[in-house]
Amino acid sequence: MTPTLQQRVTDRLRSSHGLTVDSFDVLPGGHSGLTYRVGAHDDSGSRSEWVVKAVPEGQKSIGRHDMLRQATILTALADTDVPVPRVLEVDREEPGWFAMELVAGESLEPVLDDPAVAPDLAAARMLRAAEILPRLHAVDPHALPGVTGDVAGPVLSPADELARWARTLGAVPPELVVGGAELLEALSASVPEPIEPCLVHGDYRLGNIISEGVEPVALIDWEIWSIGDPRVELGWFLVFADGTNFPGVGREVPSLPTPEQLVDAYTGGGVALPDLTWFDALGRLKMAAIMGHNLRRHREGRHHDPDQEKLPATIARLIETGTDLMARI
Repeated sequence: MTPTLQQRVTDRLRSSHGLTVDSFDVLPGGHSGLTYRVGAHDDSGSRSEWVVKAVPEGQKSIGRHDMLRQATILTALADTDVPVPRVLEVDREEPGWFAMELVAGESLEPVLDDPAVAPDLAAARMLRAAEILPRLHAVDPHALPGVTGDVAGPVLSPADELARWARTLGAVPPELVVGGAELLEALSASVPEPIEPCLVHGDYRLGNIISEGVEPVALIDWEIWSIGDPRVELGWFLVFADGTNFPGVGREVPSLPTPEQLVDAYTGGGVALPDLTWFDALGRLKMAAIMGHNLRRHREGRHHDPDQEKLPATIARLIETGTDLMARI
């Protein structure tokens, strides 16, 4: 009989680390593979908690289910000043899984998640996240252990990023993303030249940053990391700085930093990055495409979630504001 995931984790943690698993529970909220909260104790009785991320049974280790790729980048960043959870164990036997430390703190998106974050704390966390982001972008990905070309994939230019999300948008019925084709056309007409590529998280926002008070202590959910243009990351981050982008599904948070303040925090008051308006608009197209995709899956019965019916107003708002941004270029 093939051992269950729980049995495999239990056996490996015991044999490799002297830990006895005493709890194994589904951790809600994860969208990449399977996620569990695992409690264990050593022979002295000292207890610890871990997060296990696993490839679903019968699925291939590709895309968001590629847990070994996530484990590789987390392990590689362990000796840098980028805050990431410590990886305890990696099991490469399919379906693969890895265990990392459970980091205490909050990972809440102020404009979207519940419970609501106090405005002053939300503003401070957002500014601090912008200040910390250059640490990630300063890492030389070619110097990281295990981050080979086949693991990292091709270097993504702004044109590559646009093509990636154009494919997502193209898979959504046009009536769910009205105006999306026109925004895509405007973006396609003025794609910026790439700048020096760097390590890109791909979904850098407060919802993926565990914070202790104001300070970021762990950047999580690395399923779409790549080597690409740092402005893609910054443009995506800016989408979440304005609650008016999410009518019907989000909230406005007073006193959040302006895009200008966040960019200034990122650059440390230094040289401005070129073409950021384009990347801000790209971030809105990306979010509209993702939401349109989710709404389509719900309406087709592939993933029933009535909350998806709240998305049309937000999709329209993102496309409208993205189009307005492009009109300024």
